[in-house]
Amino acid sequence: MKVLVTGVKGQLGYDVVKELEKRGYQPIGVDRDEMDLMDNAAIRSVIMNLRPEAIIHCAAHTAVDKAEEEVEVCYQINAESVKVIAECAKELDIKLIYISTDYVFDGTKEGEYTETDIPNPINVYGASKLKGEQYVQQLLEKYYIVRISWVFGINGNNFIKTMRRLGEQLDELNVINDQVGSPTYTADLAPLLVDMLETEKYGIYHASNEGCCSWYEFAKEIFKQSGIDIKVNPITTDQYPTKAKRPMNSKMCKDKLNKNGFNLLPTWKDALRNFLNDINNI
Repeated sequence: MKVLVTGVKGQLGYDVVKELEKRGYQPIGVDRDEMDLMDNAAIRSVIMNLRPEAIIHCAAHTAVDKAEEEVEVCYQINAESVKVIAECAKELDIKLIYISTDYVFDGTKEGEYTETDIPNPINVYGASKLKGEQYVQQLLEKYYIVRISWVFGINGNNFIKTMRRLGEQLDELNVINDQVGSPTYTADLAPLLVDMLETEKYGIYHASNEGCCSWYEFAKEIFKQSGIDIKVNPITTDQYPTKAKRPMNSKMCKDKLNKNGFNLLPTWKDALRNFLNDINNI
């Protein structure tokens, strides 16, 4: 099976291609150079020429603060291009996996967000990704919308790599302690996405590593597992202002994965341990 994977140079796209290859699929990885998401005609041309048998759409405008200034660019990449991709998938009658985000929610809920909770994004990035979700739902029946959070992978920059770099440079660090969510290791997520592709269990899913933490708790565990001695101070969101507002609560319920026979991902602490082992073996 020929599977088109967008964002192949990113953290998730890289691992998805590796997983597809491992299972004997024929992945076609594209990034900005091969398929420019700013150019709708080019998107259509690439897809219709390749005629894939499935699409896993990992590419996105993910610079959350920058999105507040680049509103049109963000909407084009995260919404309008998704509409074109979905239209092509409909024409070819193929499955589409669209990667979305916890940022479609406002973070004011007390408990975990379920797939049926009504989204209410509080920043441009979240709003643009929700628009992409809506296009997929309007145009397709054979779709999987997979909301993920706090992503990290081997191929790209992420919170873990930043913390380790700062841990080597500084004696003390301030990290936000009142935003809570679940880290997601792309090497754990990629097999789940391919598992989904092998079923007809369509719909919206939440997928992240098991367990929750604050950014402060995440940082503390990174330094602990990395053997880095640094003082970490918990601070509030108010003490670290950013252009884009972030949801305070990004906890997502993954019961739907279980109900549909999919394996839950390992705990985030185990995922962190595996990630650190993986990058040390490169």
